[in-house]
Amino acid sequence: MAKTEIKFIDCQLDTDFIKVENKIEQNKNIYIALEGISYGEEFFINLDLSTAIKFSKTLRTEINKAKEAQNG
Repeated sequence: MAKTEIKFIDCQLDTDFIKVENKIEQNKNIYIALEGISYGEEFFINLDLSTAIKFSKTLRTEINKAKEAQNG
């Protein structure tokens, strides 16, 4: 299996990014880990699965709103 890393680069500052991966701890806790760099500072956010699902739905909603605004 290839070792890869996907980063989503900030649209205004090329040095800032966010990356996402799932984590499974030894005690079977499963969460989604978001990490990145913003204005030179590292950040980490861990979301449980239900929160990650809600976040993805909210993100999709905001994308659709932006597309509608773009199309006039």
